[in-house]
Amino acid sequence: MNSAQQAELVLGNLVRAIDKLQSSAEFARLMPEVRVNLAYALPQARTPDEVAAVDGRITVVRGLPHASGLPRWGASDHMARLIIEVRKYDPTVNAGINFKCDATVIEVVRQYCAEKDILFGSIDRTKEPAEAAGPDRSSMPWKIEYLKANYGGIPRLFYEGEGWGKEPLFVALGGDAVEVAEIAIEIAQRYRERLG
Repeated sequence: MNSAQQAELVLGNLVRAIDKLQSSAEFARLMPEVRVNLAYALPQARTPDEVAAVDGRITVVRGLPHASGLPRWGASDHMARLIIEVRKYDPTVNAGINFKCDATVIEVVRQYCAEKDILFGSIDRTKEPAEAAGPDRSSMPWKIEYLKANYGGIPRLFYEGEGWGKEPLFVALGGDAVEVAEIAIEIAQRYRERLG
């Protein structure tokens, strides 16, 4: 497969994943304040420009998730750097999505991971060294190394606890955008059931 075909495959998969999310009223309940991004990297991605994501993120409009724009290369810096860093330890990860984190979501995700035999993890931002926390874009290698050191691998579902000026967030990782969207939707459905 040539690079143009690979790029087309990534963008097409992202469009299908966005469509699934936009059809899930339950997923709107997992919307964090920073909104959601969904990203999918090319197989040999080294920079955020080789990772496609939702331009402007996913928000909520009239109670349903709504993509602000189309998938675009380089549309997400944070999620792109996360995927690229994770791949140093797990090359099967190509995509990721972020969503809300609270005590109930943690409980739901922990149970989901136990049932599906998926590695679950968390990042304690209070343990982040000053040199990683300080300069912008320097914390990602520390975070992924923290997960690897504490869990013996990179969890497919993990959350970042609160940090100074940081909203706690969950991240789901997977092989492609449709896979991570489906994980997030299933968690959203379980979350809705838990809330009643």
